[in-house]
Amino acid sequence: MSATVTPNRSHPSITGRLPALDALRAIGSVAVVAHHVGFHTGVSLNSQWGTWLARMDVGVAIFFVLSGFLLFRPWASGIAAGLPRPGVRRYFWRRALRILPAYWLTVLVCLIVLPQNQPASAGDWLRHLTFTQIYQPNQLRAGLSQTWSLATEVVFYLVLPLVAVLAVGRAWRPVRTLALAAGGALLTAGWLTLMGLGIVDTAIQTMWLPSYAAWFCGGMVLAVAHVALRSGTGPAALRILDDLAAAPVACWAAAAGLLAIATTPIAGPLDLAEPTVAEFAVKLTLYLAVSALIMIPVAFGERMTRVHKAFGSAAVRWLGLVSYGLFLWHPLVIETIYLVADRPLFTGGFLETFSLTMAGGLVLAAASYYGVERPAQALGDRRRPRPTAPQPEQRVPTVNSPH
Repeated sequence: MSATVTPNRSHPSITGRLPALDALRAIGSVAVVAHHVGFHTGVSLNSQWGTWLARMDVGVAIFFVLSGFLLFRPWASGIAAGLPRPGVRRYFWRRALRILPAYWLTVLVCLIVLPQNQPASAGDWLRHLTFTQIYQPNQLRAGLSQTWSLATEVVFYLVLPLVAVLAVGRAWRPVRTLALAAGGALLTAGWLTLMGLGIVDTAIQTMWLPSYAAWFCGGMVLAVAHVALRSGTGPAALRILDDLAAAPVACWAAAAGLLAIATTPIAGPLDLAEPTVAEFAVKLTLYLAVSALIMIPVAFGERMTRVHKAFGSAAVRWLGLVSYGLFLWHPLVIETIYLVADRPLFTGGFLETFSLTMAGGLVLAAASYYGVERPAQALGDRRRPRPTAPQPEQRVPTVNSPH
């Protein structure tokens, strides 16, 4: 177990926001849109380059890694900066305000408006409103198929405070925290083992949290490394992340290469057929590596680079702000396009359908953000100011203070 270390609290990025990361939400959302449009048009199944569209579900991995990074980082940075732990009640309140209002509105509209969902049963309403639609087979309704990943992510939200307290402890020990944060990979490995033994059903339980714990914990590991580097408390080996961030083209080229490998049968079928356990494991591993390589140049680096400036620009950050709405509403737009045009599934041009979906999705996403999401988040901000870091002569608190 590593010894307690004293961080350098003068570095502003220990607890500060990293606005360039907002762009990764936009990248993830657009990738998911491309994946779904490729499937509906049949391009991902019937063209040579469509294999790339089939693997654009890598956007889900980007979401999960980013969530692990952003949500675990306050616990790591707080203890490193000598601040109390984040308040659990406040954390849950803010998560609920961030996720639920727009999500519930999407469920309401899709279950009422789309004829494929008529008549929606009481079970349909209950399952989708409570994020339990992934625990029985064939329960994802039209316009809401993408919500499986949100249902999985909500479970991560629920367990994170306990995981964070256990991983961070009462004093800043970055090596110990890194090791414990990486434990999610063992959970996923054990889950895959149970799949191989036939104990876990690959038809439905591949959507559950244990399958993707490694993705979330990959983000948590990067969060610990980031705090350790910025506070000057991490082992020298972690500097490789800053070195990689200084070569963004190399990182993204490597990510593209790994994604190219994922487009082959080694990562499983391109359609809705069930993968073997080995194929699923390969896909999970490749997607985790791709997501990390995409994220490192944006999150790490000791200086403000062109990458940070470009990803932190106003236009890109706006896309990041409305990306949750784009994720929620774009399947409804796709379903509407096919209903209005009376178009059979697996037909239509990709570029036309993608353009219409993005346009309609962004309109609904903007309406969702400004009309629902931002007002709801404002409620979570109406709390007393967060405590500031103690002065050097003050004793650094090591236990949580009530909020």
